[in-house]
Amino acid sequence: MSEKEIIARNIKYLRNASGFTQDNVANFLGIGRSAYSNYETGDRETPLAVMENLCNLYGCDLSTLYEENMDIINNILVTAFRVDDLSAEDMKQVANFKNVVKNYLKMEMLLSR
Repeated sequence: MSEKEIIARNIKYLRNASGFTQDNVANFLGIGRSAYSNYETGDRETPLAVMENLCNLYGCDLSTLYEENMDIINNILVTAFRVDDLSAEDMKQVANFKNVVKNYLKMEMLLSR
């Protein structure tokens, strides 16, 4: 599987696991749904800035999008929760919250060494 295909599979998986539609995520990213769909299908390469924003939304590190092992991806879904009818602003708040949780977990891991 190519790098582009791995990223496409992972962003689709993370979106579905979080209960978001392509429209939700595209609005959050400030792009059209068809552009976002091309990232999920692997028809277009996902820009780094988009991947960073997706990582904030899903509460994961950038390396997760490159991960081939689905067990590892499932482990980061601890902060996933499903909500209906989210606005773009709501999704920004979700992303901010997940970023705080992700950073807290990183600090806790570093302090426990």
